[in-house]
Amino acid sequence: MTCCEGWTSCNGFSLLVLLLLGVALNAVPLVVNRIDEGQFHHNPISCFEWWFPGIIGAGLMVVPATVASLAARKRACCNNRGGMFLSSFLNALTILGAVYCILVSAQALVKGPLICQSPDNSTASCEFSLDKLGMHPESLDLQWFTNGSCVLPNDPNSPSVNNGRNDTAPSGSKEERYKTIHFSVFVGLLLVGALELLFGLSQIVIGFLGCLCGVSKRRSRFV
Repeated sequence: MTCCEGWTSCNGFSLLVLLLLGVALNAVPLVVNRIDEGQFHHNPISCFEWWFPGIIGAGLMVVPATVASLAARKRACCNNRGGMFLSSFLNALTILGAVYCILVSAQALVKGPLICQSPDNSTASCEFSLDKLGMHPESLDLQWFTNGSCVLPNDPNSPSVNNGRNDTAPSGSKEERYKTIHFSVFVGLLLVGALELLFGLSQIVIGFLGCLCGVSKRRSRFV
């Protein structure tokens, strides 16, 4: 096995772990919302989990490159020059998905959970537009997370008046729990997207080297 084949196999395994982690992280707020509210679209934790950055960006868009990279470690059609080139080509899709995951996650961290923004806490207040993904350096702060409470006691956004419930906002309340889940999920997705971007870029380089230099003769005889 050449270094190109070994690195491609390592990339494939790493991408597999990352895409599974991305899907799992994206599912966390959806599952929590389902458990808390009994339905998905009422009082979601964030608008941005419905952009599916982990399921689509870090998940489905990474599957083709992952399959091609893992196939390179076997005596299969991807263990040749053409297969190496294909792995490089498919990793362009991985990079697009990773960038999408990074942008959505960064914007979610800037905006904070929906409980800090919307009086009705429903997806009806969400705006799904790619224009919303534009980032400005001056907006990169996490005041919603560092402040003791992201809503005022008498604010209509306060959990104490939402849906006629008698929720309060001390530490350990629904607000604090949603803030922690939102922060943890999207920081995790940001790291997953960044790592997928690095592995995708490295596989493009390795794939082209494998295409130019070839793979091991012992293994290529079985192609």
